[in-house]
Amino acid sequence: MDDLRLGVAGLGLRASVALEAHRPGAGARVTAICDTDPARHDWAREKFGPGVAVTADFGELLASGIDAVLILTPDDTHRELGERALAAGVATFMEKPLAITVEDTDALLSLAREHSTRLYVGHNMRHMPVVRAMREIILNGEIGEVQAVWCRHFVGHGGDFYYKDWHADRRRTTGLLLQKGAHDIDVIHWLAGASTREVTAMGDLKVYGQVTDRQEVEGTKREDWYRPATNWPPLAQKGLHPTVDVEDISMMLMRLDNGVQASYQQCHFTPDYWRNYTVIGTEGRLENFGDTGGDAVVRVWNKSRRNYDAAGDKSVEIPKATGGHGGADTKLVDEFLRFAREGGATDTSPVAARDSVAAGVCATLSLRDGSRPRTVPTVDADLVEYFAKGQPGT
Repeated sequence: MDDLRLGVAGLGLRASVALEAHRPGAGARVTAICDTDPARHDWAREKFGPGVAVTADFGELLASGIDAVLILTPDDTHRELGERALAAGVATFMEKPLAITVEDTDALLSLAREHSTRLYVGHNMRHMPVVRAMREIILNGEIGEVQAVWCRHFVGHGGDFYYKDWHADRRRTTGLLLQKGAHDIDVIHWLAGASTREVTAMGDLKVYGQVTDRQEVEGTKREDWYRPATNWPPLAQKGLHPTVDVEDISMMLMRLDNGVQASYQQCHFTPDYWRNYTVIGTEGRLENFGDTGGDAVVRVWNKSRRNYDAAGDKSVEIPKATGGHGGADTKLVDEFLRFAREGGATDTSPVAARDSVAAGVCATLSLRDGSRPRTVPTVDADLVEYFAKGQPGT
């Protein structure tokens, strides 16, 4: 089997996905790189070999004879680059979120169908062992019919990950309730078996707006300014982005189209960094403690009523795995490479990726408008059918 020839656009934080996909002699190899930062060209040659083609022009990347492209660039570029890749007929991996507006996500779905080009969105949390364990418990009927899903997201490295570069500027992200929350909203939808149709939210820029030490880091490497071990407490942060106008704490309430009620809470100035899910059904509930392999467990309470009980009736230990996000990045790339080569069904879903963006956008609009409830628009039924069938035109 010949290696798929992969192009990569963007060598920022998610360059780890490109490194994971580079498997010379084992099915795929990175043959071309596009990045606007010349310093990243040298890094690309070091990591992918001196023969890798490097350019700052996305058009040159698409014309280099690649079979598939990984778009790992900032969120506000996804619509334009995605359009060009799909029009070129190149199987396209789009890092989440799919885009930063509902209109842009819908346009990308339509273009994928119009050009019969395979589209895949990098929602790696669907491959996280802790998430898959929770979903298996639900599908096995161990807590009955799901009625409520709660997620608390403690973003302990928020000041370093999201407030020193383009993530802090709402013009480039819409907001972190979308940019960061898209993962968790997608997981909530996956566990509940439905998408959000009504949402209300509140949030504020409570801490990082007070930090006055600012600097421009565009054109520098993250490793030059990423120092989470020493940047505590949050108000002692230094070198935040000149523009900081996205909320650092936010909360949203959701009503899904199957009647499930859900909530998502995100805070970027906690001391710890993990996600906690609670799923409540008609016959019990589950909850995770820790979210990566080796330090995570899912507990189930479903045998009887009781007062406080830390142990529960069942405990599922999540084994330690190699690779990013508890081994999820490896599984994500495995699935994309198979899909790019063969097509067919995938655990990730472009329509679900679109729905997570739509919920995040509408929640952001609500929190910036006095928490007024918003109705989340649905995607066209014909697009839903096309992607549900595994993109049969590709």
